[in-house]
Amino acid sequence: MARQKSKILMEAEQRIMRVLWEKGEASVREVTEALKDSHGAAYTTVLTQLRILTEKGYVIPRQEGRAFIYRPLVSRSEARSQALKQLLGQFFEGSPEALAQHLMKDTDLSIDELAAIRQRIEDADGEEPK
Repeated sequence: MARQKSKILMEAEQRIMRVLWEKGEASVREVTEALKDSHGAAYTTVLTQLRILTEKGYVIPRQEGRAFIYRPLVSRSEARSQALKQLLGQFFEGSPEALAQHLMKDTDLSIDELAAIRQRIEDADGEEPK
């Protein structure tokens, strides 16, 4: 039985999406070139991953001459939200509080980062309920 494709981005897919988010759109060759120095991805590998990203609904291709140009359909923020929902469900029983407590306990947050988090909580506390 074939393994079900993950709805969230895998590591190699994230690299490709970073290129597309940065450029706005790109051909397979342009993505391959952008990844050449850091990851040495082969053209056929990038093409396969872009096809998977198309199936997942992350990108949409359009043909320009003989080349396909890929454009992101999902923003970086939307991808983060999808991954976070998966993480919450898989490891924290859907509890944002459990995730926050874990981050506070296991992450070296600076005083400035803690102050920024506190400010966000205070700002959110003053907002009208949706």
